[in-house]
Amino acid sequence: MNEHSPSGAGVTVAAAPTEVFPPTLREVLLRPWWLGMLGLALVIAGVFAWLGQWQLGSAIDTDPPPPGMNEQVRPLAEVTSPGDYLAEPLVGQMVQASGRWIPGDFLIVASRFNDGDEGYWVTGQLRLDTATTGTDQPASLAVAVGWTPTRTAAVAAVDELEAAVAADPDATVALTGRLISDEGPGLPPAGADPQTMTRMSPAALLGQWHDTDGLDVYRAYLTSAEPLGGLEKIHSPAPDEGSTVNWLNIFYAAEWAVFAGFAFYMWYRLGRDAWEKEVEALEEEAAGTPERGDGTGTATVG
Repeated sequence: MNEHSPSGAGVTVAAAPTEVFPPTLREVLLRPWWLGMLGLALVIAGVFAWLGQWQLGSAIDTDPPPPGMNEQVRPLAEVTSPGDYLAEPLVGQMVQASGRWIPGDFLIVASRFNDGDEGYWVTGQLRLDTATTGTDQPASLAVAVGWTPTRTAAVAAVDELEAAVAADPDATVALTGRLISDEGPGLPPAGADPQTMTRMSPAALLGQWHDTDGLDVYRAYLTSAEPLGGLEKIHSPAPDEGSTVNWLNIFYAAEWAVFAGFAFYMWYRLGRDAWEKEVEALEEEAAGTPERGDGTGTATVG
């Protein structure tokens, strides 16, 4: 029977193609793998949210120091201890201390401004007594005893103070002043004596002090309320009352909130990329399937 036979023997007929519908984005995101990834994103976002809440809680001081607290004179031992950093609310605290001066340790610090005028500080090592520290362990406090506009006057003040100490090395002095944080050591100006100091740093002063074996040193230093050695009083006003809101912590809290949202965005973005690749692959497969000629996608009757 030929190809025109009514029986249809030997006639090749194209098979009806099976239409494949690409998945929707919702279907892809509801698959077990992406649901698991969503759970991981929830965990990460939860951690970020907790960190943001912690930062927000730290941003607001619920127990701020009362106004004028820094002007109330307190014993040094109640405020800080040797080697400890001075807490921010206690910077500028008025304290009292007593002890004796160590001979040979009245040193000059340059580039000190007093109410806008540049000059010099004269500093000394005050070896604290047990009444101040509360222990028998030797401890010293760096003290700025006064200011002068010229180095010549600073040298004269050092000579006067050293002479007074030499006359009575065991004399006890009681001081009241403002406690200030260590400024940290700094390099001397170019061409100056290597021993020149331009920053008030107990650590730097310690390098030039005497009798320091087994000595504890306070990180903070004291600006004496009463000048010594014929010097002028150091201008050391009370610190401004700080805000009870730490805006830096609030900024960090906002950052953590953004990170939490980014965890969900990354889950959505990765899922969408996977969906787009799957749809693109299906479209390319459908476009590349021949309808006839090689036996693929066709059926032979008879």
